[in-house]
Parts: sequence; C-alpha cells; structure tokens
Amino acid sequence: MSLLRSLPPLLLALGLLLASGPRSGHAQQEDTTESTTLPELTPPEQESDVPYVPTPEPVVDRMLELANVDETDIVYDLGSGDGRIVIRAARTYGARGVGIEIDPARVEEARKNAQKAGVSDLVEFRQGDLFASKISDATVVTLYLLPSVNQKLRPILFEQLSPGTPVVSHDFDMGQWSPDRTVDLKGDTVYRWTIPEEIPEDLQDR
Repeated sequence: MSLLRSLPPLLLALGLLLASGPRSGHAQQEDTTESTTLPELTPPEQESDVPYVPTPEPVVDRMLELANVDETDIVYDLGSGDGRIVIRAARTYGARGVGIEIDPARVEEARKNAQKAGVSDLVEFRQGDLFASKISDATVVTLYLLPSVNQKLRPILFEQLSPGTPVVSHDFDMGQWSPDRTVDLKGDTVYRWTIPEEIPEDLQDR
C-alpha cells in the first residue's frame, strides 16, 4: 500500500520535470534569436498593369549576362514577381538587388525565396508602384512588363538613372528607343539599352 500511495506524487514530479525542460529550452532560444522587422505589406491601391508571368531561368541568366552584372552592382527589377532576377544576381554574382512589386503576395513570396537562397542580406523587396518608386541608385535595371508599360516607364528611367546604366527587358521593347543588342532565345527575346548622356529629343519637352 505504501508503494501505491507514493506512486502518484512520483509521476507528478516526473511530469513537471519533463514539462519544464522544453519550456526553458524554448525560452532560451527565443532570447538568442534576432528578429528582423520588414516593411508591412498592404493591399495595393490599384491592380497591377501587368499579369504575373515568371521569366524562365535561362532567360534570367542571359539578361544578367547582357547587363554585365558583377558584385559592384545594384540590380533593380521593376515588377519583380517572385524575386528570381535579383536573387539570381545575388547568388551568381554577389550583386545587391532591389525588387519592386505591387502585389503583396508576390513580395512575401520573394522574401521567402531570398531567405531560402541565403541572400536576404543582399536583396530587398519593396511593395510599391513602379511609376512612383525611387530607382536612382540602380546600376542595372531589369524589366518584364508590357510594351505600353515600358513606354510609360521610359522617361522615368532617363530622369532617374545615370548615363551608362544598362536596362534589360524580357520580350518587350521600348518603341522608338532602339536597343544596343537584341538576343533571340528560341521563343524569348532579350533587349539591352544603355542610358545615354543626353535625353532623346522626343522626351526633352516633357
């Protein structure tokens, strides 16, 4: 009878001991983990002008090659989707990158992809309107938009980017702004331009 009476307290003590172990370990882990606060994502005020279609990886590689990206660059991808272009630039060349995307779901996806790729320290993804974003520190700009959006964006590129900055687009050109190079990739086309020293005549009166 004495053994039976003593058994419940022993079980209780054992249960408390087991329960206290994981809690204290978890608390210690939380104390030593750094937290990073990212900008809050909000529903966009307007829908994107461009449907989301990811650029194939071989095309991403060719775009970065045409732009001559290296570790000194800051690559801006306008309409960055899942973040693959700036993530690739960071992983392959060690470049820094900024993705600008209006869809908060895509921004969140891109941030997770950057974390998985181990380049969160090199890239950032901002939710915002392409036409209202500051891009003046870009040394490379990549695009996969639509012809009408490219045309609307063109004067902003000339206004904000330094002469000599390469601009590379997947599939769609810039109208009367002739590219330096055009590369056909079996169904995909890549265009490269360079921001000139002087603003073109058709934009001087704007």
